[in-house]
Amino acid sequence: MRMKKNALIVAGGSGKRMNANIPKQFLLLGNEPVLMHSIRAFFSYDKNINIVLALPESQFDYWKKLCSDYNFSIPHLLVAGGETRFNSVKISVEKISEGLVAIHDGVRPLVSLSTIERTFRLAKKQGNAVPIIGIDDSVRIVNKGGHAAFNRNQIKIVQTPQVFRVEEIKLACQQPYNPGFTDDATVLEAFGKEVFLIDGNVENIKITNPIDLIIAGAMINSFEK
Repeated sequence: MRMKKNALIVAGGSGKRMNANIPKQFLLLGNEPVLMHSIRAFFSYDKNINIVLALPESQFDYWKKLCSDYNFSIPHLLVAGGETRFNSVKISVEKISEGLVAIHDGVRPLVSLSTIERTFRLAKKQGNAVPIIGIDDSVRIVNKGGHAAFNRNQIKIVQTPQVFRVEEIKLACQQPYNPGFTDDATVLEAFGKEVFLIDGNVENIKITNPIDLIIAGAMINSFEK
């Protein structure tokens, strides 16, 4: 049975850690703003996907101007986000009626089509899917009593898109906000649901600091060669 596919792109960041005077999702990456790359990934995956974009209402006019300036015409519904990412997701999923929803960070512009496909496929089967990658560095656990080496094979980096059944993530978002909700998977787990993991892609970095934009730009350039 075919399930309706939705993508919820959440972009509420600022430019503080980027030392920029505009929010990081609007910074230029290659030939267009970061956020446009993120949206285009889902449209490239499925031209019929329903795309919802959560932005602070104060950024609506700037975003619309960017869309005009860059001739960005991919259809999407613009929704005013909340004070936290959790609240933005809670508000936005109410605009989605059925099927599966891929919740994605607006500042992860290099998610691969294969990662999107894997997460949707697993979520259709199991009810949800969370992409992860391993780490190559050695790690240590540090506490007040000192520190100790830790098996890096037990550490995974969590990415987005995280895909859920719409009705389940809606119910999970009715919980009171908890600072421990670091992503949507933790929200679902707190609701009593098991979370299922799947391979992500290493290029799918989150643009947080200036070096991330440089790295992402280098990868974009290598993809285009």
